[in-house]
Amino acid sequence: MSSQQQQHDDDELHHDHMHLDYHGGHVHRSTKRLQRAMSIGPVVEEPYIKFPSCRVVLMLMAFFAFLNIYCLRVNLSVALVAMVNSTYIRELEGDHHDGDHHGNATNETYVDPDAEIPCPDIVKKAAVDSGMFNWDTNKQGIILAAFFYGYITTQILGGVLAQRYGGKRLLLFGIGWTAVLTILTPVLTIYGDFPALVATRVLEGIGEGVTYPSMHAMLSKWAPPLERSKMVTSVYAGAQIGTVLAMPISGLLSDYAWESVFYVFGALGLVWSVMWIFLTYDTPDSHPRIDPVERDYIQASQGLLLAKKGSLRTPWLSIAKSLPVYATAVAHFCNNWGYYTLLTCLPAYLKYILKFDIKSNGALSGVPYLVMWMAMIAGGLGADHLRTKRILSTTGVRKLFTAVGFLGPAACLVGTGYIECDAAAAVALIVIAVGLSGLSMAGWGVNHLDLAPPYAGTLMGITNMIATIPGFLGPSIVGVFTYKNQTRKAWRNVFFVSAAVYVFGTVFYCIFGSGRKQDWAAPVPAPAAAAAAADKEGGRGDRDEKPAAQDTKL
Repeated sequence: MSSQQQQHDDDELHHDHMHLDYHGGHVHRSTKRLQRAMSIGPVVEEPYIKFPSCRVVLMLMAFFAFLNIYCLRVNLSVALVAMVNSTYIRELEGDHHDGDHHGNATNETYVDPDAEIPCPDIVKKAAVDSGMFNWDTNKQGIILAAFFYGYITTQILGGVLAQRYGGKRLLLFGIGWTAVLTILTPVLTIYGDFPALVATRVLEGIGEGVTYPSMHAMLSKWAPPLERSKMVTSVYAGAQIGTVLAMPISGLLSDYAWESVFYVFGALGLVWSVMWIFLTYDTPDSHPRIDPVERDYIQASQGLLLAKKGSLRTPWLSIAKSLPVYATAVAHFCNNWGYYTLLTCLPAYLKYILKFDIKSNGALSGVPYLVMWMAMIAGGLGADHLRTKRILSTTGVRKLFTAVGFLGPAACLVGTGYIECDAAAAVALIVIAVGLSGLSMAGWGVNHLDLAPPYAGTLMGITNMIATIPGFLGPSIVGVFTYKNQTRKAWRNVFFVSAAVYVFGTVFYCIFGSGRKQDWAAPVPAPAAAAAAADKEGGRGDRDEKPAAQDTKL
């Protein structure tokens, strides 16, 4: 490592531990000194002892927000199995689910030495094996991908609107709109068939497209720098719990009546919407019940003056020229490729290859995401620990967790491709693959807040728009490999492609990624005094140029 690079990392670690506390006119520049200073006087205990603090309430409500978001998003993956007429599919595409037994039956038996031996049914099939809709696998792929055609359209718009008007109302719109459409899905589908369901899913995607950018915009206002990893992973871990719950519950409800899947989860989304209105606020400043000590702690620890809503001018050209932003976008894309491919197609793999019925299908589909939730929480805590203890720089932490969260799943997916009918081994590898990918959220997933806190919502909108492409491209490629060819060999190719994407993302991010706040990240426009304070106290340690002499002595 060059001396210049070492100096940059030291500067970055120095800035990470620079907390600013303006109580009484004193500025405390280390976590330990800040905690010691706050242990005396009236300002001491409130942020740390009073429970729940306002940012904890926000974390909990945001956690349930993403739990609902993913319940509303993934329920169709399981319900679709019950909606489709399986008998029609077998007759249309031929009975070659996990086998190459083609041609007409004759008295003469020819055994193809290259033919796969179908896996045996390990669980008794559900009593009702045929749904009411005659949709072939191509149409099913279009249905699953339709959500993402709408989802991609509102990513950047969501970031810009959240930056201008705040994330609270935008997130409320995203979930409330999707919940209403989810409740209407059965009626619209029964009367409108395939076109109506596709249109509904596109509209749902438009609503949910604003959710991640709006949440990132809120976190940029609420998360102290050394709590970023923990807060981001804790909030977005709700998506994994939503998947864990939605898969088995959707399986059980589908066995009763597929319509109930949409009614139940839509209603839960509306209940959350009412609670969100009364319990959360866009910024610490706008919260009427926040303890002043917690408010001052959050704002001071961020090391800059937060601009008011609508006062920021997005530096689009600087963002377009930033290699670290591209690195985060590529990592986001590669992460979502593996994630979305398995999320939308895992039920089909379990049914046609491992031969699980719809109940077991839903339950087993949720297990990998339970492990992923645990990995995300552990990753967030571990990342903040490494930064707080100055073991690794922010850049080092982000690259480490991204690499482990990508290369681990890549290896597991390659192994899965060579599992024959050992269902336990196949499920174990898939669980590990999806679970390990959760560690990467403490890497690239927090990076938007590192690079440009005031524009974190916009950056999330940009990278999530790019990362939405795998949402419709991934299932389409799965369809290309598996249409009329539901074999282990076909699914092996699916796993290989995902593994290759993971490896590419690791290499690109480790070369071009960064955890430093970028030079262009200061709020623009801002009052001269505020801009000067932000530059002096908030940004020097993270910038590429050599810090001023007085900073290096602290």
